[in-house]
Amino acid sequence: MNIRYILTLPLLLLSLGLLLGCEQEPPKTTLTGKAESQMPAFSFPNLEGKQQASGQWDGKVLVVNYWATWCPPCRKEMPLFIETQKNYDEKGVQFVGIAIDDPDMVQDFVDVYDINFPILIGNTKAVELSNRMGNRFDSLPFTAIFDRQGKTRFIQAGEVHREVLEKELLPLL
Repeated sequence: MNIRYILTLPLLLLSLGLLLGCEQEPPKTTLTGKAESQMPAFSFPNLEGKQQASGQWDGKVLVVNYWATWCPPCRKEMPLFIETQKNYDEKGVQFVGIAIDDPDMVQDFVDVYDINFPILIGNTKAVELSNRMGNRFDSLPFTAIFDRQGKTRFIQAGEVHREVLEKELLPLL
């Protein structure tokens, strides 16, 4: 048997497998880890340096999103979150962003995108909190949705798409 054929066949099969795998639609939702059943209490500074405690949003449907300015999927989902906050604010939905990033970069991002919900500055304790919320792989973005009683209703690592967000939020209103 020809040596060129022996070397080429495995590469051809590998390429074919990768090509076929790329044509499949990825899953819409990626759940990670086991979340605590109730939202853990937290407090982080906002961009002005004032501590913001999670208790101030008691009784609301709370969407907590961990993100960073350097994270492409985080940047991509932000306009959806801004729009959803605007559309559902009066129905008791509250988004809270926890940025794992440099405060100056975050401020620039907030100014450009005109973000209409609280942005807090996270640290190592924020990463630990995201783990308690179910983010066992320290993924960004990571989103958790809590009902009005603070019970965990949804967690997702990776970008949240409109269909998924609406499917998870609407029953909680």
